[in-house]
Order: sequence, then C-alpha cells, then structure tokens
Amino acid sequence: MLERFLTLPAPIMGTIAAILVVFAVVLPAAMFMVLWERIFLGKLTQRPGPNRVGPRGLLQTAADALKLLSKEDFDPKNADHALFYWAPVFFMLPSFLVYAVVPFGKFGGSYGPALISDLRVGLFFIVAVFSIHTVAIMMAGWGSNNKYSLLGGIRGVAQAISYELPLVFSFLGVILLTGSLSTVRIVEAQSGGVWNWYIVAQPVAFLVYLVCSIAEVNRVPFDIPEAESELVSGYNTEYSGMRFAMFFLAEYASLFATSAIAVTVFLGGWTAPFPEPAVITQSPLGYFVWSAFWFAFKVFGLITLAIWIRGTLPRLRADQLMNFAWKFLVPVVLANVFATGLLGFVVKSGNGLGSWWPVALGTWLALGGWLVLGWATAPKAERRKVAY
Repeated sequence: MLERFLTLPAPIMGTIAAILVVFAVVLPAAMFMVLWERIFLGKLTQRPGPNRVGPRGLLQTAADALKLLSKEDFDPKNADHALFYWAPVFFMLPSFLVYAVVPFGKFGGSYGPALISDLRVGLFFIVAVFSIHTVAIMMAGWGSNNKYSLLGGIRGVAQAISYELPLVFSFLGVILLTGSLSTVRIVEAQSGGVWNWYIVAQPVAFLVYLVCSIAEVNRVPFDIPEAESELVSGYNTEYSGMRFAMFFLAEYASLFATSAIAVTVFLGGWTAPFPEPAVITQSPLGYFVWSAFWFAFKVFGLITLAIWIRGTLPRLRADQLMNFAWKFLVPVVLANVFATGLLGFVVKSGNGLGSWWPVALGTWLALGGWLVLGWATAPKAERRKVAY
C-alpha cells in the first residue's frame, strides 16, 4: 500500500497527506493543547494542575469532553435560532480552512510539498478565511438575545478588525522580499538555515504578527470580549453543551492555525535550522518525517510561548487594547513596510536573503526610532498624592 501511495502524482499525494494530517493531527492536537496549557500554567503558578483523572491527569481533557457531550443543550427564548445555531460552526471553520494552503512538510526526491493547494494568492486566502471568525462572533452575540452577549460580540468585532489591520501589514514585508503570495514559495525562499528565515530580515513584522495573532484568538491579555468579570462570558454566555465546546476548541485550533502560519511565513516552515543532509532529502518518506517534525516542533514552541504569556500578563482594559492597536502597532508596522521597501530597493542584488541583512537592521532602527519618538512626545502622567 505504501508503494502504491508513492506512485501517485505529487499533487494528489500531498493533498491526501494534508487531509489526513488535518483530521488525524489537528483535532487531537487541540485537545492535547488544553491539557498542556493546564499543566504548564500549573507549573508557572505553583499549582498542581490536572492530577486526578487518569495517570498524572492525562485523561482530564477527555473527561471534560464527555461531560460537555452529556450536558443539556439550552435554547434561549426569543433568540435568532439560525444565527445562534450556525455561529459555532462558522467560528470553527477558519481554523481548518487555512490548512488548505499551509505546507506542513515536504516529500523528498522529485516530490513536492504536502499541502492541499499551492495557491498563488495563499496569504490573501489566509486573510480572507480568518475574516469569517469576525462574522461568527457577531452572529453569536446578536443571535443569543442577551445584552451581555451582544456587548461581548461588539467588543470582539472591534478587536478583531483593529488587530487584523497590522496583522495583514506584517505580511507585506515578507511579500516584498519574496515577490510572491504563495506559501510554498515563501518557505522555499527560507531554505538553507536559520539565517535565511524571515524572522531575521523581518523581526519587527514577526513581533507585530505574534501580538496580533494572540489578539485574534482572544487570548490573555487580549481576552476582553470574554471578560467574565464584566460580561459573564461574552458572546458565548448563552451556549452550553457541545456548542460551547465548539467555541472552546475553536480557540485552541485557531491558536494552532496562527502558529502554523507564523512558522510558514517567518520561521522557515518545514525547513530545519541547518542544512539538511543529502541522504534525508532524497528519501520521499524520510524527508517528509524530517520536515514534518521541524514544522511541528516550531508550532509547539509558539503555542508554549502563547501559554507563557497568558500565565504572565494581566488582562488589558478595552481602551488600552484599542489604543495599543491603532496608536502603536499600526504606525510601527507601516514604518517597517516603508523601511523594507526603501532598503530593499537600495540593497537588493538578486542573490536571495544573503543580501538582506541591511533590511533587518533598518527595520530594527525604525522600531527603535518610533519608541524614542513616542517616549519623547508622550504626556507626562500626573502623580497623585496618596495619604497613608
């Protein structure tokens, strides 16, 4: 059977591998991420974490899933039933559609990368797909016929739109360097070692994307649309049972998807941080296992970083959240695009990223200059006298 699989045309073989990975890896990985987050947060905050269900609490997530499946599914009175029912589906949909253009590995020899479709507008497809997430939040808030859900939906839409803008601009520097929107071309341009990854030439864009991706999936410190202290739970207040589980798992699946996009665009995709041995690159399945391992390793590292941020930073206020997006991230990422275009026009010699080190220096200088300017022009805070 393995020999017959290898005789298939390369596009069909990559598509089959991608579909199998999405259903056999992504869904179980979302459940594993829930358990890993509980364990890691327990270590950060000096708590035991899951330690009751199964050996060392490994079955805790499975027990929670069975509990949600057995819970009664409530239907709010006077709710808009069509919007209420379909919101969880549309909320989860983008987390799986993005894998159509995300290459998570490559077969050795003359075979191509493992993905469903190598679109020439792959990054544009990713941005378009993630906009469905914004529509689903508003559907849930409005369809629930609950004022707290509606306020949470409005907050969620405002946050998503505000942080999508700098997130899209963070891709422009990479597009200027690569000259393509294809995710496969972007990964191939980063082959040859860690110094060819776009995180070296576009460090500011990577940091902006990292912040915006955390805000897009409503994680701490940007989880104000779900603030239980103000909105009971936000746009998913009226959901219970399996519909609530869909919202819950979709956020983890979205974190997995945004991390996979970051690895593809900035961290070399399936490529290793050092040149691959020729023996591995000539073996079809051997190189696929090798490349898929490095892709998964990078994704897991970014997910752990997001969990670390959740256990470290407090929740922002709504005004702080919006000001940070519009008054800081947007100008910084625009300065990065301007510096990349200007320096790229001056220093590009057609020899790949080896000639792009001035671009990285220029983007760092652009960020430092903006920070100094913002510090110099910021109004001084008035000190209040506190009576003890």
